Amino acid sequence: MPNMLNTVLSLQEQKNQQQKITMLTAYDFTTAKLFDEAGINMLLVGDSLGMVMLGYEDTLKVTMADMIHHTKAVARAAKNAFVVADLPFLSYHVSTEAAVTNAGRLIQEGGANAVKLEGGEAFADVITAITRAAIPVVAHLGLTPQSVNAFGGFKVQGRTEAAARQVIQDALAVQHAGAFAVVLEGIPALLGEFISQLLHIPTIGIGAGKATDGQVLVYQDMLGMIDSLQPKFVRRFAEGGTFIKEAVAHYQREVQSGDFPNDSESYPIDPEMIQTLKQEFILKEDPNT
Repeated sequence: MPNMLNTVLSLQEQKNQQQKITMLTAYDFTTAKLFDEAGINMLLVGDSLGMVMLGYEDTLKVTMADMIHHTKAVARAAKNAFVVADLPFLSYHVSTEAAVTNAGRLIQEGGANAVKLEGGEAFADVITAITRAAIPVVAHLGLTPQSVNAFGGFKVQGRTEAAARQVIQDALAVQHAGAFAVVLEGIPALLGEFISQLLHIPTIGIGAGKATDGQVLVYQDMLGMIDSLQPKFVRRFAEGGTFIKEAVAHYQREVQSGDFPNDSESYPIDPEMIQTLKQEFILKEDPNT
């Protein structure tokens, strides 16, 4: 059965029917194509690319140019998956006008289906302005990586009553502002469950427990491609890093031993033709002839 096209309406229907939504990050054409063919509902071109693709320590150095470049590649691969692109740090903070313009660029130039931005009540006006421009918005609450300096690191949010109340208020605010979905990151599972029950829009969890309407992971984490200490919520569904390193080591051995390429992996030619060419060029290069 062919994969179905994912849209704002189909994702809402999945929540209504209590069918879990699947989302993974993607940053390039090849990976996005594989995930799309596997039937993933949503592809997130996250500003996490700064860390896993560009080698930065955080997401704060990612630019609009970076986001558009990677979004273009993912959008070209996605036939059925719904592509969401992050608005990077400071691309929507300075003014509402700049926010709408940059969101429009991710849609028009990047080919995304929607944009994602971090923040709750404080950015409700921005969300409303972007949605007024007919651009779907995914909000992002809880542990918001662009606020890592304000948080004092990557720490679980919403653990106290006051903090939990604020996450709930933020969730209601972004829904009222027009967001069609919300990512809940790094919050207690029961809080994630309550917010998912409270909202009529889909919730996508990452470290927010199993009761959210869907889940998202950074694909390098999910595929076991990163050896460093991983957050508690990450489950490795493969040992991709080990597999890749073993394959590369095998390749090196085969090349160094002369076993790669073999005759079946090489293109043939008439040996007599080569012999004729050898005689012709050797004679030309021999100064004594």
